Amino acid sequence: MKNQEIAKMFYEISKFLEMDNVSFKPYAYQKAALTLETLKDDIGEIYRKGGLKALKEIPNIGENIAKKIKEVLTTGRLRYYEEFKKKMPIDLDEIVRVEGVGPIKAKVLYEKLGVANLRQLEEAARSGKIAPIAGFGEKTQANIIEAVEFLKRSHGRFLLGEILPVANEVADRLRALKEVKKIEIAGSLRRMKETIGDVDILITSDDPSRVMDVFTSQPGVVKIWGKGSTKSSVRMKEGFDMDLRVIPSRSYGAALQYFTGSKEHNIALRKIAMDRGLKLNEWGLFKGSHLIASETEEDIYRALGSSWIPPEIREGRGEIDAARDGTLPDLISVKDIRGDLHVHSNWDGGADSIWDIAQFAMKMGYDYVGISDHTRFLKIERGLDEKKIRERNGEIDRLNEKLKRSGRRFKILKGCEANIMTDGSIDIEDEVLAELDYVIAGVHSRVKMTRAAMTERICRAAMENPYVDILSHPTGRILKRRDEYEIDFDQILKAAQKTGTALEVNSYFERLDLNDVNILRAKKAGIRMCVNTDAHRADQMHQITFGIAQARRGWAEKKDIINAWPVEKMLASLR
Repeated sequence: MKNQEIAKMFYEISKFLEMDNVSFKPYAYQKAALTLETLKDDIGEIYRKGGLKALKEIPNIGENIAKKIKEVLTTGRLRYYEEFKKKMPIDLDEIVRVEGVGPIKAKVLYEKLGVANLRQLEEAARSGKIAPIAGFGEKTQANIIEAVEFLKRSHGRFLLGEILPVANEVADRLRALKEVKKIEIAGSLRRMKETIGDVDILITSDDPSRVMDVFTSQPGVVKIWGKGSTKSSVRMKEGFDMDLRVIPSRSYGAALQYFTGSKEHNIALRKIAMDRGLKLNEWGLFKGSHLIASETEEDIYRALGSSWIPPEIREGRGEIDAARDGTLPDLISVKDIRGDLHVHSNWDGGADSIWDIAQFAMKMGYDYVGISDHTRFLKIERGLDEKKIRERNGEIDRLNEKLKRSGRRFKILKGCEANIMTDGSIDIEDEVLAELDYVIAGVHSRVKMTRAAMTERICRAAMENPYVDILSHPTGRILKRRDEYEIDFDQILKAAQKTGTALEVNSYFERLDLNDVNILRAKKAGIRMCVNTDAHRADQMHQITFGIAQARRGWAEKKDIINAWPVEKMLASLR
């Protein structure tokens, strides 16, 4: 069993416990699931080498949960989980993806109407059976119908953060074979789109039969759609399909370009070729039967009068014209980031201490890290009130003094993620906000508001409050679960221009908010942005990779991203 599978099991257990109104335990299973989800090492290998003792040494894994992990690893099942499923035989993961339907409501719907899956939920809502139930009503019923429609639109798509680790594992397994000469992941995954349909892998090989054998028999394959000498297709247990194609060496660049670019990008490129009397396909660029370019992507683009275009922006949004006239942006990269300004510590329920977070950030090569604990409104996240913020600030001051004495130039910054209340106010007094290095503010409640009301709420708080510097996850979407808020994004941009407020690009792979289109709009409007991870444990800071990919897709450069700047320049810009 993989880390992700056990994590999913623990998430479901936490929801079953919530159904039964059990205190504390749901949070323990959530934290354990989060730990497993972000754990770099294979949990099975950890147990194999160190047994139960090694499992208990993992953060957030106590003896009780360690024993359950052991049971899963040694038997392939967990009786505790199966007992819950027997008592409440519903597709809980599917139902609670519907915005507004939590575990307790899911239990009521099952007990009252026998709703056990998404189809039955939609049928019950559309037939008007949900509204009469106490605690629901017409508005909730209408919201459920809307949320189900949203889920149906995103059906068959997989989150980048879910699919990329699996694809990389497969590619690494194939890369290790002596029969594989070149290998590259292509398609929308190479473009780092926020959701992915399937995975394309291209290789060159003089002896592909061995490669195809390994590919079709690897762990995780649940169905073989086809197996041949040049192409094989499989279904992975996570639910997505994966294709492996063997490409002749001389055509590798042409195929990589063909299988990477979006439909719009490739059509535009083929039109340029046709205008020059050429033909472009996955085998190469031809003048009649004469092959002009094919071995590398650079050769293809150069022959068409263009510089090479980074995969993330091959979307048909003017990138080809920019490449041909020499105005392509110098896209931001992970190595440009100097610090993460949105990290939660154990002061607000995060997994790690401020000192552990700082040490991890230093290992990542950062110059600074910002501690942005939740504030008092979010009681479920142990949000800090004014007194607690000041106590935490005292700890940060002491740690910065410790760093200074040791001769390290690293700095821990005092921040918070304040809550934008329904009326646009902030849940912490301005006097305390003024004592922080920076303030992030975001909407965390009552996300269903009219377009005008939500726009006014955000502009008033995040833009007009003099102490708010950064707007977190600005449009509020959660991929495959919730659409963006109803907001006038143009008004948000105008307010940000007026006040100098930065907009966050949240790297958490279920958010990736701002999206690429809005990043490009913000860039064109001259709005500063900040790529943060919203990490609730130190090693989640590695998810900056997803946020940077999103920023690149929005054409963002180092000059656009404030946490790519030295700490003094970054703080001065906020002040």
